[in-house]
Amino acid sequence: MHLTLRQLRVFEAVARHLSYTRAAEELHLSQPAVSMQVRQLEETAGLPLFERLGKGIELTEAGREIYNYSRSINRSLQEMDEVLQSLKGVNRGRLHIAVVSTVNYFAPRLLAVFHQRYPGVTPRLDVTNRETLMRLLDNNSIDVAITGMPPSDIDVESESFMDNPLVVIAPPTHPLADAHAIPMARLGSEVFVMREPGSGTRQAMERFFKEQGMAIRHGMQMTRDEAVKQAVRAGLGLSVVSAHTIELELETGRLKVLDVQGFPLARKWHLVYRRGKRLSPAARAFRDFVVEEAPRIAAPALSSVPVPTVEYPEAQRPIPLEAFSKRQEMGQE
Repeated sequence: MHLTLRQLRVFEAVARHLSYTRAAEELHLSQPAVSMQVRQLEETAGLPLFERLGKGIELTEAGREIYNYSRSINRSLQEMDEVLQSLKGVNRGRLHIAVVSTVNYFAPRLLAVFHQRYPGVTPRLDVTNRETLMRLLDNNSIDVAITGMPPSDIDVESESFMDNPLVVIAPPTHPLADAHAIPMARLGSEVFVMREPGSGTRQAMERFFKEQGMAIRHGMQMTRDEAVKQAVRAGLGLSVVSAHTIELELETGRLKVLDVQGFPLARKWHLVYRRGKRLSPAARAFRDFVVEEAPRIAAPALSSVPVPTVEYPEAQRPIPLEAFSKRQEMGQE
């Protein structure tokens, strides 16, 4: 078969997205150019690789076979590139990082410091939802990812590097805004603005409410933290968010953190990558940098989060934010 690596690369992108448009965007090509490469590959194979179903496309049997081979070939080429980059050292190379949208509140600060130390490394940052990030991990399409909860159905290496406390937020005019030691039962009558299903924050929130024997009154559903915060400010309900996302709103008084028993919920940020993946020197340097330096660079936002004022039973006691902020400054997390 007289096929080319370019054809396989384009086909793999179309097959992964099941979209000519999204493949063209990823590869920085025009859609006609993508269609031409796929058509040439189909002519070489002598079989159709895609079939149209309604407005979408699906792989044919031949398409699924070539997709499996193209993924394997692309992984081998990527490993070859990483080996060659390792021979050049950390001063050069590419770095592909994917983070869930919440991480974007501190990821630019991390990359700014990292770039100062390794100016020859060219990073690419994808900010996406958890579902897409898991797909990128599963496809081995990225070097490393940062998420709040490592996947349980993908074989990955995971390293926790910083606390990620979840807090209940409300508009400053809410009746509970200045209350102390609010019982969890009091939240049963409140409507909550929710993240989309599959969001790590939503999963942690739903699990905690279930453990307390409470049902959540679902309000509007949003796919981004910014939209959640705007909805809360508009009085559409309370919400549970990462403390890292509300630094500016607390400084300006646009939102308040409620002093609810059992909160903040203790979670961690994790850096993950496929188990057995051969990390390039740039990826290894970034992994070590995040684990060692992220608490110092990204933790200051937590200092403005109020600490609950009441003692709780040991099982429900929230994490002492001041204490772990000091530990992070000392590099102990």
